[in-house]
Amino acid sequence: MPATPEPTQSLTLTAFNARIKDTLNTRRDLQHQWVQAETSDVQLRRGHCYMELIEKHPDTGATRARISAVVWANVFNGLNARFKRVTGQDFATGMKVLVCVTATFHEQYGLKVVVSDINPEFTLGDMARQRQEIIDRLTREGIIEKNRQLPWPLVPQRIAVVSAPGAAGYGDFMNQLANNAYGLQFYTCLFAATMQGVNTVPSVLSALYRIKSHINKFDCVVVIRGGGSPIDLNSFDNYDLAANIAQFPIPVIVGIGHERDVTVLDYVAAVRVKTPTAAAELLIQRGCEALSHLNDLCNAIVSSVRDQLAHSREQLAYFTSLIPAAARRVLDTSRLRIEGFATTIPLTAASRLTAERTRLQHHSERIGEAVTQHLLRQHMRIDALTDKVMLLSPRNILNRGYSLTMLNGKYITSTDQLTPGDTITVHLRQGKARATVTELK
Repeated sequence: MPATPEPTQSLTLTAFNARIKDTLNTRRDLQHQWVQAETSDVQLRRGHCYMELIEKHPDTGATRARISAVVWANVFNGLNARFKRVTGQDFATGMKVLVCVTATFHEQYGLKVVVSDINPEFTLGDMARQRQEIIDRLTREGIIEKNRQLPWPLVPQRIAVVSAPGAAGYGDFMNQLANNAYGLQFYTCLFAATMQGVNTVPSVLSALYRIKSHINKFDCVVVIRGGGSPIDLNSFDNYDLAANIAQFPIPVIVGIGHERDVTVLDYVAAVRVKTPTAAAELLIQRGCEALSHLNDLCNAIVSSVRDQLAHSREQLAYFTSLIPAAARRVLDTSRLRIEGFATTIPLTAASRLTAERTRLQHHSERIGEAVTQHLLRQHMRIDALTDKVMLLSPRNILNRGYSLTMLNGKYITSTDQLTPGDTITVHLRQGKARATVTELK
């Protein structure tokens, strides 16, 4: 360890910084070196581009290296023009870049790196790589085509819209739907979301979750955003957002950016259109197709009815021409049948009368026999009843030595009916006698 110098050998800060400057500025390995980094806090001041170059941990995302950098105005204009021409966007914060830098140290302003060149193909390739990784993952998981395979309603009229409320793209979409030339009616509901910046993904996911809670009220979802730089659209190259749309239960239309802009959402949505206006045109086109199909059906029905009526008229005319001849044939046939009946009626009647006369005579004979038998049975029954009556007659009872006792015209069958002193009448076989009751036993 080198010995610590005496305090009398101290330097001013300017002198000390001059030594650092001489050391850094003379090292060739710190000049014109290509460095991979991510841009942060990019600012333009008086034509100069100031920023910080950072490096994040690949797993945790924590910043593990940081340095201030500048692109001087005389260099920045040319670099930014070339960068935009290749990547389609301005040099901005949050980009993965490959820059050629030289480390410089100034006694007053400290350490800084000066950017002298940039490789736009590296940035473009990194964006494409990230997008392709997400697409490959969705493909491996078998969900990239799920939303595209959903059946469409015949006429999608109930539209859930995910957009920023005051965005020009949303206004264009609504105007195009409302003022369509066919008078089609659409029912839209805006689910407001942030469509730019770090809050884009959670905001759009929240809107999709709210739509899903009322999924039966909508036919499809439209996610729209107007044009912007590719860096503004980077938020839509997100796995969670793409997976949610890929597995959404109703078709999703994505209209983000311009025709040249492509995001991962374009690969998973049921339909990708180039602009919000094109999304409205697609819905109008589907409505027109349904209307045209309905008109075709109406025309087909009218044509079929006309054909049927014409055919029916022909049949009616044909049958009308047949009616007189058919009526004559029916009349002739009926006349012949009547004549035949008129001829056969006397014979049939005579035959029927003879048969009925014979049947009546037979019944008459049976009735006479039945009456005779019945009378005979009734005579025998009367004789038997007469014999019983004669046997049970009181006269016959008296003839056998019995008597009948009466009191006041009533027959006496018990001593309970009598009291001593009563005068009773006793009927005998020959005559009757009166007696007075003197004793009861």
